[in-house]
Amino acid sequence: MQADILLLSILPTGANVLVRFSDAGNLRVLPARQHPVFLIKKEKKRYEKEDHILKQLGASRKQIQWIRFWFFIYLLRLPGGLSVAASGSSDNGGSGDTAKDTYTVGICQLVQHQALDAATQGFKDALKEELGDKVEFVEQNAANDIPTCGTICNGFVSDGVDLILANATPALQAATAATQSIPILGTAVTEYGVALDIENFSGTVGGNVSGTSDLAPLDQQAAMFSELLPDAKTVGILYCSAEANSVYQADVVKAALEDKGITVKIYTFADSNDVATVTATACDECDALYIPTDNTAASCAEAINNVALPKKTPIITGEEGIAKGCGIATLSIDYYQLGVTTGKMAAKILTGESDISTMPIEYYQNPVKKYNADICEQLGITVPSDYTAIG
Repeated sequence: MQADILLLSILPTGANVLVRFSDAGNLRVLPARQHPVFLIKKEKKRYEKEDHILKQLGASRKQIQWIRFWFFIYLLRLPGGLSVAASGSSDNGGSGDTAKDTYTVGICQLVQHQALDAATQGFKDALKEELGDKVEFVEQNAANDIPTCGTICNGFVSDGVDLILANATPALQAATAATQSIPILGTAVTEYGVALDIENFSGTVGGNVSGTSDLAPLDQQAAMFSELLPDAKTVGILYCSAEANSVYQADVVKAALEDKGITVKIYTFADSNDVATVTATACDECDALYIPTDNTAASCAEAINNVALPKKTPIITGEEGIAKGCGIATLSIDYYQLGVTTGKMAAKILTGESDISTMPIEYYQNPVKKYNADICEQLGITVPSDYTAIG
């Protein structure tokens, strides 16, 4: 059986190489330009991690030693020797030392819906404004299939893009799994500590990751139930179980509502196939629903509305796109402007003005109370004057 593996930083130079080995112990080192992208990393001492990966693929200790030996020979045979490996990439662990003539940016968007589309467009517009024709985009949509995010991001690594935009949490998780060297900016990611499993998250991810968050004040969203639906005694929280950030939002809103004496029930759906059934159950058992910022729910907003509206169940949502499709109101952020902020961050990273490892996550500063005039009218809900109608 033959196995291929891309080794990162198996020598202190930190170059990439594809090693092909077989059960018989035959080894072949392929030039990085022939298969994966040639990368340089600042991270050192990653031998233990790479050895573990090789062992899982069946490599013996002797094979691992031979892999390192042949990799070293490979570097020596490059024109210019090891100096080529040290200068063969624009990546230096998160920010470039010098500007390039052109930049390629890979965009991995989880699914097509209003909020994510706006964030991607804002990102592209801002980066084009900053860099003009020096930047080109490779845009891919995973059609709400999480494994496809991994395929897309691994493709970006192989193609040698200069930066990855990961639009939504699963895209960010896929990108960070694909590379620890190419700069990654997330957008429309609610809570980076939850998404990346970072304990005691300080606001800066570090390494090769930063970005923008679409987290609106959750306590203020919970307060909208008392403001718009004072008679609601039981609230159901509806979200996709596959989205870690939805779990986080649900927990925070649940606690806030329970502090107000409201009974909360949790309803989760696995994907678009069972969203209508779960929504129907939630509507039958609750006075109102809350849907957090959830990409699957956003892509299924029409299906949710087709169930909830006939049952006269009002829904408060975590973002404007979902509210426009099935909700009565939201405390909304501007996803286009969130993308613009992300694009400006990208320009600083690509030109070497900023080091991504020190860039904190940025948040939208001025969320706005908005309401769906059509649904509110159908449900007979009176909206205070400080709410703005969704256009």
